[in-house]
Amino acid sequence: MSRLLVTGAGGMLGRDLLAVLGSREDLSVTATTRADLDITDPEAARAAVSGHDVVINAAAWTDVDAAETQETAATAVNGDAVANLAGACAASGARMIHVSTDYVFRGDATTPYPEDAPTSPVNAYGRSKLVGELAVARLLPESGYTVRTAWLYGAHGPNFVATMLRLAGERERLDVVDDQRGQPTWSYRLAERLVALADAALAGRAAPGVYHGTASGETTWYGLARAAFTLRGLDPDRIRSTTSDRFPRPAIRPSYSVLAHDRWTAAKLQPLPDWRTSLTEALSSGTFP
Repeated sequence: MSRLLVTGAGGMLGRDLLAVLGSREDLSVTATTRADLDITDPEAARAAVSGHDVVINAAAWTDVDAAETQETAATAVNGDAVANLAGACAASGARMIHVSTDYVFRGDATTPYPEDAPTSPVNAYGRSKLVGELAVARLLPESGYTVRTAWLYGAHGPNFVATMLRLAGERERLDVVDDQRGQPTWSYRLAERLVALADAALAGRAAPGVYHGTASGETTWYGLARAAFTLRGLDPDRIRSTTSDRFPRPAIRPSYSVLAHDRWTAAKLQPLPDWRTSLTEALSSGTFP
């Protein structure tokens, strides 16, 4: 029986990972939350990893704007702690699957970013996540996997889709930006792919390196909001198009966050389905209010 450690198990993605893994009688799963495990402590990370065959790291500093003034703290979690886990995996022989972000890219492309595209983050959060990616590549060249995701939504944490549906009951009109393009990704479907990648890694069928874990297709935040309203039987014309300069934020957001998915096919794994398909499934699953 393979032994699998999930860090960040209390978060949106972590909770979906546990739901997916719950039906796997062939796996022994250890789940740790921030309260259980301080991954910034090298000794604690080493002790937690010991005895496991695969580590899926879903723990992260996710406050993009706060990272602008607390970059050292963000990097401690998104970079240095990842190095702790990767070093522990290297020492024990475990494989590691680390969840990263589209924010490692500059966001000014016009075609989907391939997995080997040059990185150039434009904000502190992206820089902190890149430190983690580089640690996995350096310490686990033969057994480390980085899966970049983006525009994540799900049942177990704050996210754009949940916010839009909540605001639908509070406001008649909503202004949503239409000049940022990306791939809305359901956290449950991503969790399924992460577990499939773990299986393939254990079986020696998936090469180490970077994979892009985002839904297929692309849209804008405006397009996503209209789609969510339509699926809920709400009038999508209540959503009005606007531009990012109307909503200034401390951290710069990439304007183009569309990722390519070629490495899934090379590993004989299916990339995530189209974002519309997943959104339809998510909103009919009964998990959203």
